[in-house]
Amino acid sequence: MMENKNNRNTEEELDTASEAKAGEDEAVEIPVEDGNLEEAENGGAEEETEEAQQESDDSEPAEETAGNEDAEGSGNAKEGFFRKKKKDKKEEALKARIDELEDRVKRQMAEFENFRKRTDKEKAAMFETGAKSVIEKILPVVDNFERGLAAVPEEEKGSAFVEGMNKVYKQLLTELDNMGVKPIEAVGQEFDPNFHNAVMHIEDENFGENIVAEEFQKGYTYHDTVVRHSMVKVAN
Repeated sequence: MMENKNNRNTEEELDTASEAKAGEDEAVEIPVEDGNLEEAENGGAEEETEEAQQESDDSEPAEETAGNEDAEGSGNAKEGFFRKKKKDKKEEALKARIDELEDRVKRQMAEFENFRKRTDKEKAAMFETGAKSVIEKILPVVDNFERGLAAVPEEEKGSAFVEGMNKVYKQLLTELDNMGVKPIEAVGQEFDPNFHNAVMHIEDENFGENIVAEEFQKGYTYHDTVVRHSMVKVAN
């Protein structure tokens, strides 16, 4: 009797469990389908939203990239302008420096040329001064030759000694002439204080006025410069 009652209770429990399970299956199937639909719809909307967001994100970097490219191009142009300006200033400074150096070289060359001319002139003047000094010392020797030969008696002028002295005297005059030493013409010439030194005056009708009547010491010039004035007597 107890077994039958237990079996009945067991069958009822099984039936109740089967009905509950069937109800759960039906309850699960409907929400799952509706949920999947909503999830699909929500997923589609989310995908569309993500695509729109992605497009917005893609468009924003594009705009930013364009702006960056414009800014970069402007920066490059500005940098190129300043670089060109700096280069032009450098070239101008270099050209000014070159002009300054060329002007300095021209000035130095002109100064050197003037120095060379001045040096040559001073050298020539020093040489003439030295030559004149030597000639002034030689002229008394010439005077002594002339006095000695003038004092030789007429009968001794043909002697070997006198002829030798005469040859030495002529050779000395020849060398002085080659050096540019010339005797000053005096007797019979009009008195010229630039070449003559009057030590006496005489009254002589045979000579015109202010004419050199006699020469006491011969004068000489060296390259048109008077080395020694002629000592003369002048007729009034």
